[in-house]
Amino acid sequence: MKIHLKIWRQENAGADGRLMDYELGEVDENMSFLEMLDSLNEQLIARSERVIEFDHDCREGICGQCGVMINGRAHGPLDHTTTCQLHMRTFRDGDTILIEPFRAAAFPVLRDLKIDRSAFDRIIQAGGFISANTGQAPEANSIPIGHEMAESAFDSAACIGCGACAASCKNASAVLFTSAKISHLAQLPQGKVERELRVRKMVAQMDAEAFGGCSDTRACEVECPQQISVANIARMNREYLTASWFSV
Repeated sequence: MKIHLKIWRQENAGADGRLMDYELGEVDENMSFLEMLDSLNEQLIARSERVIEFDHDCREGICGQCGVMINGRAHGPLDHTTTCQLHMRTFRDGDTILIEPFRAAAFPVLRDLKIDRSAFDRIIQAGGFISANTGQAPEANSIPIGHEMAESAFDSAACIGCGACAASCKNASAVLFTSAKISHLAQLPQGKVERELRVRKMVAQMDAEAFGGCSDTRACEVECPQQISVANIARMNREYLTASWFSV
């Protein structure tokens, strides 16, 4: 198949960017989207041109490093799919594909399609952990956890931090990501000791990173590769209100 690509090119964070046109022929429909970009880069190298830089790592939908806007949608046209899991059979021969980096003030563009997601790291550093004394690990079964609670916590922990939620939100909100990380620990006995401090610090850091507020349009839930539920947002709000009450 033959495709026409319009790709965002930007030299660095301080430079102006622009869309550039590329043509690719003989694209195998079984290629992943990132393999297609690899193929384009091989052609650019052969012409002694600068390659298109993009984020990737595992290419198995696990690490959360990949992610671009494809025809205006985070990760492309399929629901709950990472960019690396998207295949070219999703498109048709002769299609024009617009490829841009995730757009959010808290995700500055580093070069081309690469963005800086360290804002998410700082939110985690603010409180997305539990404190534990050093020494021998406790017996695994010393704190029984019910199946329902364990499954719910696991569903929240499934967030891979790709940033699609913020990129797809009209306000560039990180509420789904932050609430998933808060909900994961808030539901487990090990996380309840620091629950009030955790939610206050993580929400404060989220606000400090200049993410927007949630307006409940739920685009984040639709685009999330791990199908993280907006129920986590309700849980985070409840945790925050409770923590604010006890801090008075």
